[in-house]
Amino acid sequence: MPTSDPSLHAPWLAAQRRSRARRAAAARRLRRVRGLRSALLVAFASLALAATAPAATGGASPKPSPTVASVQRALGVEADGIAGPQTRRAIKRFQRRHGLAADGVIGPATLAALGLGAAHTASAGDAAALAAIADCESGGDPTAVSADGQYRGKYQFSVATWAALGGAGDPAAAPEAEQDARAATLYAARGTAPWPNCA
Repeated sequence: MPTSDPSLHAPWLAAQRRSRARRAAAARRLRRVRGLRSALLVAFASLALAATAPAATGGASPKPSPTVASVQRALGVEADGIAGPQTRRAIKRFQRRHGLAADGVIGPATLAALGLGAAHTASAGDAAALAAIADCESGGDPTAVSADGQYRGKYQFSVATWAALGGAGDPAAAPEAEQDARAATLYAARGTAPWPNCA
């Protein structure tokens, strides 16, 4: 004769609890495996994207500019003609010491303070090229924003490029003169490479 009473629910409830615990443990193991698999996929995708990034940007190296080289010589940094981070830092230091807006842009005020003046400003050819780029990129509209929102302003700067040139905030909200000055700096450093569709 059975010693347990089948009408009691305790053995049945205990078995149900053990079954639920086994299923919960299996679900946790599955989530861990899926999480690890997802993390590995993200890591491999990131590595693949990082490897193709230079190809996606065109891989174009900046072209040396005589204006930038003159400024570099005046500031005492290596005069390679490329406005890189070292040059921008030197320009900002100079601007702070001379009471100018420390934006890192080689504008007319900075050139005058360096004693370089109008002889080293953008040539008429550069101004014409920048006007053509602005017309191609935005129709000359300083408040233009691309359809996907990635490129902004008269010269369709990305926010990263704008910040690298010393700009703050939204390029499309900046004054047109500031956009022109930063575009001139970018053009002096890299030529038409940042605007491949309008070169």
